[in-house]
Amino acid sequence: MRFGFFDQLPCAEGFTERQRYRDFMAQIELGDETGFDTVWLGELHFSRSFSTLADPLMVLAAAGQRTRHIRLGTAVTLLPLHNPVKIAEEAAVADILSDGRIEFGVGRGTAPVHYAGYDIPMEESRERFDEALDYILAAWTHDKFSFSGKYFHAQDLTLVPRPVQVPHPPVRIAANSPDTFPFAARRKFPIFATPLINPPDKLLAGLKIYRESLPHGDTALAFPVHVADSREAARRDCEAGLLRFLREAAQRLRPLGQADVKSFEAFRAVVARIEQVTFADMDRDMGVFGPPDYCIERVRELQRQYGMDEFICYFNQGGVMAPELVRHTMTRFAKEVMPHFR
Repeated sequence: MRFGFFDQLPCAEGFTERQRYRDFMAQIELGDETGFDTVWLGELHFSRSFSTLADPLMVLAAAGQRTRHIRLGTAVTLLPLHNPVKIAEEAAVADILSDGRIEFGVGRGTAPVHYAGYDIPMEESRERFDEALDYILAAWTHDKFSFSGKYFHAQDLTLVPRPVQVPHPPVRIAANSPDTFPFAARRKFPIFATPLINPPDKLLAGLKIYRESLPHGDTALAFPVHVADSREAARRDCEAGLLRFLREAAQRLRPLGQADVKSFEAFRAVVARIEQVTFADMDRDMGVFGPPDYCIERVRELQRQYGMDEFICYFNQGGVMAPELVRHTMTRFAKEVMPHFR
């Protein structure tokens, strides 16, 4: 089983954006040194307390200059928000600067504020996503290409520069909605998923659909992780940050205004559910919190339950841990847990 780690770089009160970026670049270097296979960065916008990662490809290009082995992934690039030729160019540059280590994770996102901020109608997200993905793949795999879609067009266009990886960097789809699992299977793409977004029963149902259609498909699943000397110490270290993450995540789903009653009611239902979630709920359903021996057995249990090909650790969910503590738990996981699954 492969191992990766994820972050979206929230900037809580008491931290500066410069500090958070410096600390996370150091974490990527540590991940490279300690044997993590992949680092994954999320693209989010317009909320400092939830994320300052507006351009993951730029960060990954910088990380490519400081690392040698770890693969560098977006989780995800929000395709509907962007001109696809620009994303194809940026990912190609990052692939060159990392000597062919980019993993191109893509998705639509769920936050209405993203679409409002980019002045893109959210109801166009699926069509824009499909078109942008086809456009980028055509740009990467043809010396000259033309494209005629509803939103994007090209005529005898040549992409410069080209990615190092041939035919292109690996593409992975975020499977956060029921229709995405069969879509990814039809296109034969590997997927991301997490019980932090999909409740475990819905995630298992989606994975079943995906695997029935694509038996050898690849799944990368993300879980909150913290290694400490005891279960009690792990809870002390990460409970506040985890609950902060859940509160912030719920706010990102808020519809803009209450004109869309259906969306607003769905938001209220999500908030009501999240407000009742406790650390014990997260620990029982998806968390890996405790000493190394416990974490080994917990990862085995989750592997049996979900059958993932890559286990993605989400350390420091709320962004409030001291950087020294984050590096310590990363190192312990790499040295005391990961070797049992290699």
